[in-house]
Amino acid sequence: MPKKINDEFTDLLYDAIVTLKTREECAMLFKDLCTIPEIKSMSQRLVVAKMLKDNMVYSEIVAKTGASTATISRVNRSLNYDNCGGYDLVFDRMENKD
Repeated sequence: MPKKINDEFTDLLYDAIVTLKTREECAMLFKDLCTIPEIKSMSQRLVVAKMLKDNMVYSEIVAKTGASTATISRVNRSLNYDNCGGYDLVFDRMENKD
């Protein structure tokens, strides 16, 4: 059985993130909260997800991002099988932002 991810600690994290209003504010929090490799890893996964949604093949994604095939497979699994809708939500909102 998977560990429960939502608890009072993650709720505090999510609540903190939704208070942010600008890219600069987001950068400030993430630089305080995460290591540089953690930020790079999360951003790489987001880029990989976008490329997969744009129907790019693994070899192109590896060449453009340096992501491992394991990372690409993990993101692909999130998009297609364990989909909570987070990637779709943010990509739709970013695309429709006026």
